[in-house]
Amino acid sequence: MNCSPCAARSAPTANRTQRPLLAPSWFAAVMGTGIVANAAVTLPRSFPGLRTAALAVWLGAALLLILLALGYLRQRALRLHAGDPVMAQFFGAPPMALLTVGAGALLLGRRLIGLEAALDVDWVLWSLGTVLGLVTSCTVPYLMVTRHRFGPDAAFGGWLMPVVPPMVSAATGALLVPHAPAGQPRLALLLGCYAMLGLGLVAALLVLAMIYGRLVHHEAPTGTVVPTVWIGVGALGQSVTALGALATVSPSALPASYVRGTAVFALLGGIVVWGFAMLWLVLATALTVRTIRAGLPFAPTWWSFIFPVGACVTATGVLAVRTGSEMFVWAAVVFYALLVVAWVVVAAHSLRHAARHMWRRSGGGHARRGVAEAEGRLDEATVLRGTVRTSTDGRPISEARITLLDPAGDVVGTTLTAEDGSYSFTDLAGDRYTVVAAGYPARATVLRLDGSGQDVFDLTLAYEKA
Repeated sequence: MNCSPCAARSAPTANRTQRPLLAPSWFAAVMGTGIVANAAVTLPRSFPGLRTAALAVWLGAALLLILLALGYLRQRALRLHAGDPVMAQFFGAPPMALLTVGAGALLLGRRLIGLEAALDVDWVLWSLGTVLGLVTSCTVPYLMVTRHRFGPDAAFGGWLMPVVPPMVSAATGALLVPHAPAGQPRLALLLGCYAMLGLGLVAALLVLAMIYGRLVHHEAPTGTVVPTVWIGVGALGQSVTALGALATVSPSALPASYVRGTAVFALLGGIVVWGFAMLWLVLATALTVRTIRAGLPFAPTWWSFIFPVGACVTATGVLAVRTGSEMFVWAAVVFYALLVVAWVVVAAHSLRHAARHMWRRSGGGHARRGVAEAEGRLDEATVLRGTVRTSTDGRPISEARITLLDPAGDVVGTTLTAEDGSYSFTDLAGDRYTVVAAGYPARATVLRLDGSGQDVFDLTLAYEKA
């Protein structure tokens, strides 16, 4: 079993098993859908009907953003997810969803709602997404330093999610630079975008180094963690896109001498980073193929395939325009074809997953349990129970919060341990869950139920030595 220690404290909650909560990682579906639409505009080759189809896809992304935002805000699970050392990483997805949809409003939505309305929508979504992204890029690393504790093998692609939003703000903010008031406001916007690009890129390179060290020095990742390796491709591709986009609009705010410098930086720096992105793409592809052969269950992390490939399309398209190279032109077209295929596959699995959860909530699961009870098959209801103890003296820990997550990262239930440190979850339908214990420095462990109907899983918690 893979373990990663972490620290988190939270307010006590009542003993209960609740319906799965909507995780912030699902906002990656908006990111992926939105970039399928936006990348169509940046292609160096035009195809009949592509922009019309892209407009329809953008409208779908906008609708999905509204539905997810309303659903997530309604459940009030922010503190619960912030206390989870894995789920907290995906707080970077909502701001990037806002930024992607906002950019699509200006690139595609202007045909439907007009330029002025599209600008208003983009300004609002870009401003909100940028603020949330900067808050996330500062807050999540702070929580990782002060509240969470990780083992040497804990680094995974999700660690990039909190630091990538500023790069997306830089790339999408370039679209707004020509529409900002001339003079100091426009200059401030351009320089701010460059600063956010530096923030995100340097932080992403640091995280990529940690992920590479984890891959080399520990066992290769398996299961639903593997798709997150692709996020590194997205971070690198987004930086190339931002460099090109900012260089394009810099003549409206910078002196001519600096404009030439931004063009050189976008070309040479972009090609260098693009080459590194291709190396990471090959590594991510090899790990994914290896995992698919062993079995790769569906999870929201599958959307980690989509946005990175879309970033490859936009980055390659930028280099194609700046170099005039046919190699980059056709590479962008091939990447976009792969992007569309991957998006269709992941979207289909997501819709099937959503339909299954809606069916369970509508009472299908209760009907099935009723039949089992009528037939007297008590082994249909799986129960997970265990005891939480300290590692020093084996003393039971009371009122430790236990959270049960399914493979998709959704919260299945939460409970507090009793006076004797015991906890239990009943009526479990699956066989693979993640158990997160908090109260002392937390410990998260992935486990697999054997289907016998009664499973025991004990936890040991302890404070780290000073």
